[in-house]
Amino acid sequence: MKRRHLLSTVALWPLAAQAQTPKPGTPRELKWEELVPKDWDPMKEFKGQDMGGGLSDSDPKAQAMLKRLREIWDAAPTVPGLDGQVVRLPGFVVPLDQAADGLKTFLLVPYFGACIHTPPPPSNQIVYVVAQKAAPLRSMDPVWVRGTLRTERQASAMGASSYRLDALGVEPYVEKTR
Repeated sequence: MKRRHLLSTVALWPLAAQAQTPKPGTPRELKWEELVPKDWDPMKEFKGQDMGGGLSDSDPKAQAMLKRLREIWDAAPTVPGLDGQVVRLPGFVVPLDQAADGLKTFLLVPYFGACIHTPPPPSNQIVYVVAQKAAPLRSMDPVWVRGTLRTERQASAMGASSYRLDALGVEPYVEKTR
């Protein structure tokens, strides 16, 4: 009996794998953590060092450590396998240009306030978006962006990004109902 059950389970594996693969033409829905290589540790260089918990922000040692950490975050690695994939990614809008008809370029970030009120996240957690047509968006609007993802670095006044998304569609974020 156990053997029969095991064989029927093994026979279903290809179907389970197939169910998780998006249909052709359907964008792959990404999670932000998928943009970070699994083996990347931005704190590796600082292991075993006193991180200066008692240092003031004006201390040269603290400033040097923060500068180095910013350099590491701005050069954050990408996941090469994502290059060229058609994806759908949720996030918050950080405007880069504002025209009468809306935004055509903006940064997409994983959490509210990123790049605006706090230091920007690592560059592999910032996506530079170029929309096919201007979208009526405001700062920190939650959205879904759909398009082709590229591993391409871009610097802006709001932060460095490691990815570019050529957006075919931008729509308000609506959480799925269960």
